[in-house]
Amino acid sequence: MRDYLRIVSKRKGLLLTLISICVLAALLSVYSTTPLYTASTRVLIDKNFDTGRIEGVNGSPYAGWDPNFQQTQFEMICSENVALRVVKNLQLDTKYRHYFLQQTQTASTGLISGAMEGLSSFVKDTAAALEGLFSSYLGQKEEAAAPDEKNGVEQITAVPESDAEKIAEMIQAAIDVKPVRNTKLADVFFTHKKPEIAQLVADGLVQAYIDETLDLKTSTARNALQWMTAKAEEEQKKLEASEQNLQKYMRDNEIVTVENKMTVLPERLSSFSKELSDAQTKEKEQEAMYRQIERAGKDYTLLETIPLFAENTVLRDLRTKMVTAEQKVRELAAKYGEKHPAMQQALDEQRVLQRERRTEIDRITAAARNSYELAKAKVRDISVMVNETKAELQTLNERFVQYSILNRNKEMNRTVFEALSSSIKKTDVTTQAADIKIWAVKKAELPNRPSKPNKKMSLMAGLLAGIGSGLSLIFFLDYLDNTVGSGKEIEERYGLTVLGSIEDVNPKKRNIETFVRDNPLSPTAESYRLIRSSLLLSTPERPPKVVLMTSMVQQEGKSTTTKNLAHILAQNNKKVLIVDCDMRRPRQHSMFGIINTYGLSNYLSGNVDEKQTLIQQVPDSQVFVITSGPVPPNPAELLNSARMAQLVKNMQEQFDYVLLDSPPVQQVTDSLALAPIADGTVVVVHAGRTTYEMLDSGIKRLREGHGHLLGIVLNRLKKKHADKGYYGYYSYSRYGYSSYYSSYKAEGKKTKKKDDKKQEA
Repeated sequence: MRDYLRIVSKRKGLLLTLISICVLAALLSVYSTTPLYTASTRVLIDKNFDTGRIEGVNGSPYAGWDPNFQQTQFEMICSENVALRVVKNLQLDTKYRHYFLQQTQTASTGLISGAMEGLSSFVKDTAAALEGLFSSYLGQKEEAAAPDEKNGVEQITAVPESDAEKIAEMIQAAIDVKPVRNTKLADVFFTHKKPEIAQLVADGLVQAYIDETLDLKTSTARNALQWMTAKAEEEQKKLEASEQNLQKYMRDNEIVTVENKMTVLPERLSSFSKELSDAQTKEKEQEAMYRQIERAGKDYTLLETIPLFAENTVLRDLRTKMVTAEQKVRELAAKYGEKHPAMQQALDEQRVLQRERRTEIDRITAAARNSYELAKAKVRDISVMVNETKAELQTLNERFVQYSILNRNKEMNRTVFEALSSSIKKTDVTTQAADIKIWAVKKAELPNRPSKPNKKMSLMAGLLAGIGSGLSLIFFLDYLDNTVGSGKEIEERYGLTVLGSIEDVNPKKRNIETFVRDNPLSPTAESYRLIRSSLLLSTPERPPKVVLMTSMVQQEGKSTTTKNLAHILAQNNKKVLIVDCDMRRPRQHSMFGIINTYGLSNYLSGNVDEKQTLIQQVPDSQVFVITSGPVPPNPAELLNSARMAQLVKNMQEQFDYVLLDSPPVQQVTDSLALAPIADGTVVVVHAGRTTYEMLDSGIKRLREGHGHLLGIVLNRLKKKHADKGYYGYYSYSRYGYSSYYSSYKAEGKKTKKKDDKKQEA
């Protein structure tokens, strides 16, 4: 939120300007617009469900909810027919004509209306000029139309609008209908510059709407009756023709008993099909049983394992008797011999039982064979009956299809004819009944104050529009702004320390070149002290002695910053040397007011004059300066020479600090030649002017030239560009330096006035 507020504060002038423009535009619009009055009447609009019960299908009322019903009625109220009916009923085109057709002339007194009128006349003049330019084309069109006149073809001409139609269009434009929430009521509004006309037309709209609805219902019913009567006669003829065709077909194909047969044959076919299915199932069962008996052959023991034989009660009794007889034979064999009479009798009984078993098995086998043959015969007989029934049914179907078509056609014609006859009767009954119930719940009252323009809403809209557009433009411009203005962003982007920031001084009020020296207790001087402290703590073990001062481009305050920083460094009784290495555009000699006839360029080129002094001391300070000297043809080669490195080495022994004022990095390579011989480099950046693209390129070049970057100084930083924590001037003001400096200045002025009075005395 603080960042957003900072952005707004940065361009608050633009925001206030846009707000003022929008509010002023709203004021002009409000006070130049003709006041309008709005009258309203309330009306109930509902469906007539009694009519729906008459017209319902099969006696059911038509009372369903229609989502489009209400909006449709609103559009009818605003329709041209209703407006024309209002004009006719209220005599607006004759009695009240002057309230409408002269409205455009009287409304032109406002400023905006006058401007629109001037624009309209300009458009008309332009259209007339264009018409003159293309008159030849228009002449060709007239010649092309002439043959039609000669051939007797009637030309269609546009009919001009009547006064009633013009007034109806004005009424349409001024009507507004709004529903009353959760009710079937609606408010009808009409707006006009005269409150009496607004009231009159608002009441007239409801009556005109009622008349239009009844007229529409009557006209619709009349047209429907005419159409349905003609259609009923046509359908009656079709019904008679279809009945005759049906009777003729029934006589020709003997269709009298077809319907009865059509109900019997399907039942018979269904019954035969079921019997056939049962017979086929039984045949399969009998066949399976018989095949099993055939596979057993004369093996009576194996035959007895078949379920048909195993479940036979006679065989079961014989098996029981045979077991008993066999047991008796074993007992007698143990007592008597084989020829003993008792033994012989027992064996005879056993043989009789075996013969009876074989006889019973043969009988069951024969019965199974007969059952299988009977099942096969039954399947054949039923299949024949099914096929005969299918053939008979197919023949009847072919005859009945055509019969059904003719009968369906007849019934359809009968249904249509009966529906038309019924609709004719119902329509005739409900012709005079309205489908919609309309009541005027409240009549229009005479409006006592204008509805438009709404001054409060217009001013509020102008204010909101100004704030919205201003904030949007401010944030958009901030998004497009790629200039350096945030120390925090510099540290995050380049990993460099922001040594401090210098306030933007108005040159008309203060000279920044002498302000720090003349005002050592000012907030600006404190900003340079902060830079000094950050600079002395920028390297481990010992503070940097040789500092290269540079910038990205010219006019960023590099030389001024070097001069003021030298004064601050010299305040602790330190000797500070400034070497003006900018031999292309030197400035140090002009700022200090010293001569520049002999300087660095002479020394580096070997033109040493023992009579000339290379190092010049600034009066009343511990600041010393080596000026640039005459402009050489090859500054970069001189600065990159061994004499320059030796000079810097010698100066370190004589002075506590050496500041090298070098040219901008982006424009020449002089700074890159000086970077290796300095303990570190300080980059001066003009806040709000230097772009991040410049910094990207310049810092990359310094790092590639093996220069040790100590940090960045934000120069000429305005309050709107400052971010919290990086603007030394305003930070000091927050802790009282500003008030202390103000009192210091006030005391100085008082002392000066006293001295002036003493001199006058």
